[in-house]
Amino acid sequence: MVTMNSEKVAAKRKPESNNESCLETSIDEEPLHHPTSCEDAPNLLLYRKMEKIVERMQDENTGVPVKTVKSFMSKIPSVFTGSDLIVWMIKNLDVDDQQEALHLAHLMAAHGYFFPIDDHMLTVKNDNTFYRFQTPYFWPSNCWEPENTDYAVYLCKRTMQNKTRLELADYEAENLARLQKMFSRKWEFIFMQAEAQSKVDKKRDKLERKVLDSQERAFWDVHRPMPGCVNTTEIDIKKACQMNKPIHGVKSLTIEPRKMSPSTSGIESNVSTETLKRQIDALKARLGRRNIKVSKAAESLVAYYEQYLEYDAFFVAPEYPNPWISDNPELWEQEKMAKDISARRVKRWAFSLKELLQDPIGREHFIKFLDKEFSGENLKFWEAVQQLKSFPQSEVQNKVTEIWAEFLAPDASCPINVDCQSYEVTKKNMESLDRWSFDCSAAHVYHLMKSDSYSRYLRSDMYKDFLNGSKKKTSVKGIRSIVSFTARKDNIT
Repeated sequence: MVTMNSEKVAAKRKPESNNESCLETSIDEEPLHHPTSCEDAPNLLLYRKMEKIVERMQDENTGVPVKTVKSFMSKIPSVFTGSDLIVWMIKNLDVDDQQEALHLAHLMAAHGYFFPIDDHMLTVKNDNTFYRFQTPYFWPSNCWEPENTDYAVYLCKRTMQNKTRLELADYEAENLARLQKMFSRKWEFIFMQAEAQSKVDKKRDKLERKVLDSQERAFWDVHRPMPGCVNTTEIDIKKACQMNKPIHGVKSLTIEPRKMSPSTSGIESNVSTETLKRQIDALKARLGRRNIKVSKAAESLVAYYEQYLEYDAFFVAPEYPNPWISDNPELWEQEKMAKDISARRVKRWAFSLKELLQDPIGREHFIKFLDKEFSGENLKFWEAVQQLKSFPQSEVQNKVTEIWAEFLAPDASCPINVDCQSYEVTKKNMESLDRWSFDCSAAHVYHLMKSDSYSRYLRSDMYKDFLNGSKKKTSVKGIRSIVSFTARKDNIT
């Protein structure tokens, strides 16, 4: 494996001193910083432990077998497979099984000590995927904190090298466009640096160049990871505070170690046991809370309203006029006839199982489908449980006994299929006989209908034929009302 010489290993990246230092902000508009000393790194102990393991892996006699693989018209130098790595870890480390070894390999790969040669995601698979060791020059213990100008030079250099394996990924192309906009005043200087580095790379041996290119790519995959991957270069704020280091980017704010919760760093703290218990309870409560980004919630709302746009009377005229406004009873009459059903109404059944069951005609159609599949008792049981919640309290106990005897008892007349856990919970709830005794079983049955029966109903010929028949029977009156509504809308605008 090709590595840098000792002088380069000892070299440190110096901050650029120019008049445009104000432009040197991160892609997310956060200022970069350089460490004053590697000994101050809070994760240094972790790095040393992992590096000892990596050094054992790289041993020529007892390490992971590294070889050059010959493929069609090319060679892949200095690689090893993921399965060889897992076998070595189980054999030489205190690891019990493959899952534990794979988890440890994931952590070491996330810190960049070895990497897949054909993927930007730093993970390990227990198969014949090829991996390569990172050169010690790029190990995280060297306290690398690269600047965006370095990243811009790297991406610009990649665009100059017409190689399929060096093509920019989508997120890298977006980063390059943002960096070019950010450093527009000094982009010519960045381009010249990338051009000079590209010329030097072309003078190297072909196999050596392959190894160095992959190692440089892996370095940036650690420090500028692809979206969705964990950034292992971020320093834990608690570790930084406990080491009496100011938080970068907030110069005036300092937090004393005694105000933070204790960690494994060995620093003594005067925090009481009750305080720690309260902190643990608060953290557990946060873990149980679901956090959704505003953008994701907005996307869901937009999709929901776009789906129901056709049924919004403010935008599309209703098929039948509102009887409370127009004194026209057509809406109620078509409910009684139940023959000429509009396609819009049948389409709405495909939105969700809730929409299907809310429509009386859709519910009857769904019951016929369930009876054909010999699973109609599921819907009957679920409806009985929903009706139970509206019964007077004096009738609840008798109704609970009836539902149990009909659907869940060993000699039930209409037995339903529920899992063992739901059945045991329901059986225990029968001791109190309240209106919520069957909630667990009802939730299980509803999930079965939603995930299995409902999806098969939408794919069935029974629903498709009903939908096609409704399209043919769409009333001309409804179409005229929509056309007249759009005409009025155009005249208003």
